[in-house]
Amino acid sequence: MGDFPARSATMGIMRARYGVPLSIAAAGAAGLVYAAGIEVRSFRLRRVTVPVLPPGMRPLRVLQVSDIHMVGGQRKKQRWLQSLAGLRPDFVINTGDNLSDPEGVPEVLDALGPLMEFPGAYVFGSNDYYGPKPRNPARYLVEKVQKRHGLNGNPPVVGAIHNPWEDLRDAFDTAGWVNLTNTRGRLKLDGSAGGFEIALTGLDDPHIKRDRYAQVAGGPEPDADLSLAVVHAPYLRTLDAFTADGYPLILAGHTHGGQLCIPFYGALVTNCDIDTERVKGLSTHTTAGHTSFLHVSAGCGTNRYTPVRFACPPEATLLTLTARD
Repeated sequence: MGDFPARSATMGIMRARYGVPLSIAAAGAAGLVYAAGIEVRSFRLRRVTVPVLPPGMRPLRVLQVSDIHMVGGQRKKQRWLQSLAGLRPDFVINTGDNLSDPEGVPEVLDALGPLMEFPGAYVFGSNDYYGPKPRNPARYLVEKVQKRHGLNGNPPVVGAIHNPWEDLRDAFDTAGWVNLTNTRGRLKLDGSAGGFEIALTGLDDPHIKRDRYAQVAGGPEPDADLSLAVVHAPYLRTLDAFTADGYPLILAGHTHGGQLCIPFYGALVTNCDIDTERVKGLSTHTTAGHTSFLHVSAGCGTNRYTPVRFACPPEATLLTLTARD
């Protein structure tokens, strides 16, 4: 009993020295459990209103789904995507990265099956074409500093897994969805939106340098009720081109909203050259005296090797397009 004060003092020193790191470690572990076990499955519906229709035209509801990154066994995600059909949108836009598993095509089609009953259009992202590889998340910060993203400034990918994107394309096409891979297309709306015709201009994924704007240049189509621009990754070169050509609204995905964000601060990276202030949600883009609305979806999935989200829940978006003032 004689050494009790000395032992107490030693324990006090140890608590002072190691108490803060241990508490930080505990908080980090709790955050990881939340990010990987709770938030990544907390699917949300974002609702936004965009005034882009001609005066007098009734509102249109557009459901945007993006970055599903389907992996086998993600039943909750499948059920949630299926449930979105209950929104009864006028049409659906899929902005790519449906896959994160070469075996995931049947589950993507099962999840999107009810939505494929509606008019729709799509573009693909890099993960539709190629399977992901393990990657140190810190590389996104390094690439941000070095202004190198995807194949834009990085060497070509070697030994990539090729996903069966053709199966996705064939199923979407069979359902009547319009393929916007470096091309234009149209949607003729039936039902309550009957009589409206939407002109769509799309690009293949700029993240892997598959975009060919020269093939679709020329701007909105004057005989359509509305012209929209669609692309997977919102690289500035594509936003500049669409905006300079006069498109009123550009739809994109890819960024995951930053995926791992800091509460009350926001995203650290965007995985492309767009700024973090516009990493998700509705904003505008201005160039050459023209301004377009831009909507970037944070998507509803993650790369299979980084299945976490923090302060950035998975989402889809219901955009209500209204008449311009």
